[in-house]
Amino acid sequence: MRAVVMRRFGAPQVLQVAEVPGLTAGPGEVAIDVEFANVTFVETQIRAGTPPNPAMLPALPAVLGNGVGGTVTEAGPGADPALVGRRVVASLTGTGGYAEQAAAAAQRLIEVPGQMDLRDAVALLADGRTAVALAGLARISSGETVLIEAAAGGVGTLLVQLARNAGARVVALASSERKLATARALGADVAVNYSNQDWPLRAREAAGEADVVFDGVGGDVGLAAFALLRRGGRFCPFGMASGSFAPVSPELAREHQVTVLRSQPLSAEELSRMTEAALAEATAGRIHPVIGQEFELAQAADAHTAIESRTTTGKTLLRASR
Repeated sequence: MRAVVMRRFGAPQVLQVAEVPGLTAGPGEVAIDVEFANVTFVETQIRAGTPPNPAMLPALPAVLGNGVGGTVTEAGPGADPALVGRRVVASLTGTGGYAEQAAAAAQRLIEVPGQMDLRDAVALLADGRTAVALAGLARISSGETVLIEAAAGGVGTLLVQLARNAGARVVALASSERKLATARALGADVAVNYSNQDWPLRAREAAGEADVVFDGVGGDVGLAAFALLRRGGRFCPFGMASGSFAPVSPELAREHQVTVLRSQPLSAEELSRMTEAALAEATAGRIHPVIGQEFELAQAADAHTAIESRTTTGKTLLRASR
């Protein structure tokens, strides 16, 4: 089979397609013919050798990719043979997704509902569960003002929709006019370009104080967004696209009387439930993933380059099937 093999850490060009031995499902596993694989920002950090946690660095050579969607072709010992032929999405163990085949724990499979497009299900696999978990953590109420950073990203586009569905007034931050247009199309009431130095003033003039901030950028942007919260507001950090989390100390949060809500590590069962909830919301037509770009397996380096250059909108997928 073909896989994107990384033999050293470095620039996107270290991702090279190669022919590797096919997979056999092990005990409790299934083999999946992969049609689509997730590509995430953190995978670009891992490829570069600079992940948020050094423990995330895989042994080399490695095949990156933690989420796939496709059809089960084999059930290993102890796995239900009835799974063969089913369309599924699956989280892996941190590697193995950028390939034509992947092995996944049978217990971690999530069947794709009805006629849902497989690419949509893959787009919701990681970002959907993250957005659903964050929205639940923040407990958004109707009439509140919710500020969402990186609002045109995979998680951000879903948070815009979830906040809108909860009856909130949505303030979307993004780094280009094209991305702001995406956020507006999803229901954002106010859209502000945070590439402009005076963006906090523009956001405050347009929307006043925020009740909730979803911080997907971190750094100075996250800190400036924190300052837009009212007393009693909630700050929900979930990303560090800037390279670092927002420097919001417990002392600063107490001074501003803001509650910092950080997602706690979830069990495999909880992650599955969150993903299933996102798929159910999409099936009901209440949310839909924005898939901004797809790349062929051989273009994995281009996918990483696009993400790092911040030219992407919504979700980025690799198309693994020939």
